[in-house]
Amino acid sequence: MPRVSKWVARYRQGGISELEDRSSAPIVRPTRTSTETVDLIEHWRRTHKWSARRISHELAVRGTVVSVRTVTRWLDRAGLNRRGDTRPHRTDQPSQQTDPGPLPGPHDHLDVKKVRRVPPGGGWRAHGRGTPKAKASKRGKGARIGYTYLHTAIDGFSRLAYTEALDDEKASTTIGFFCRARAFFATYGITRLVRVVTDNGANYRARTFTATITSLASRHQRTRPYTPRHNGKVERYNRILAEECLYARSYSSQQQRRDAVAVWNHHDNYHRPHTTCGNQPPATRVPAHVTNVMTSGVRGVFRTGGVFLPVSR
Repeated sequence: MPRVSKWVARYRQGGISELEDRSSAPIVRPTRTSTETVDLIEHWRRTHKWSARRISHELAVRGTVVSVRTVTRWLDRAGLNRRGDTRPHRTDQPSQQTDPGPLPGPHDHLDVKKVRRVPPGGGWRAHGRGTPKAKASKRGKGARIGYTYLHTAIDGFSRLAYTEALDDEKASTTIGFFCRARAFFATYGITRLVRVVTDNGANYRARTFTATITSLASRHQRTRPYTPRHNGKVERYNRILAEECLYARSYSSQQQRRDAVAVWNHHDNYHRPHTTCGNQPPATRVPAHVTNVMTSGVRGVFRTGGVFLPVSR
């Protein structure tokens, strides 16, 4: 307890205002995270939707060591500790993971993401919502631009992904995509296939697709209806694809966005660090060892639109 003389001295020095409680925090805190680092943490969280572990990894690559717990604490103070706080509607749910097996190839995860095509010249994201050009893209001949279907296959162990933008999600189209995906995985030495995990879409319930799967794998497993978390690996991939590529910038044509998806898929396999891979890209875990794999913090940072910008060290 402070002595009475101390309170009297404070009152004589500044009046009643000096009698208010003061912060017990030290004036000098040399280990405190710098303001520039805190601003960078918030910027990456809002812009890229990166997790605390990914942000800590990127800071370490740049020469600033900040623990995952410290990053989490700053995100909590900024009101960004939940991923849903960075966008209007929260759709993430806890995922139920399945046993990936000891080696690449025990099972693949398949899914289709339906996205609206980009009107010629760009839609409202390019011209602004409610502008005359944005309204004109929805009217007149050919205004019904339709949708494109992003078919994705992911290896359950390595997280190596293969994505194609196709015009429909028919069973025949899905079978052709699956065969090309298997050829893609085979180039990385992933030839063993035990199980294929899909949802209950009409293309996956088709007899022709099931016959194709059973001829290549011992089992075709469909998830519980209305439970996308049971196929959480590919659902998480689709969410990150949308956040970092599909809706991260505006596109002037459908072909431009398709090219960006192909570039981002390569970036995800070769350069983007994954926490499940020990902050390394998926290509580091495949049987056929590749030598041109570097994380984004070393090689460069992906900017949607198919451009890699080098990072200054």
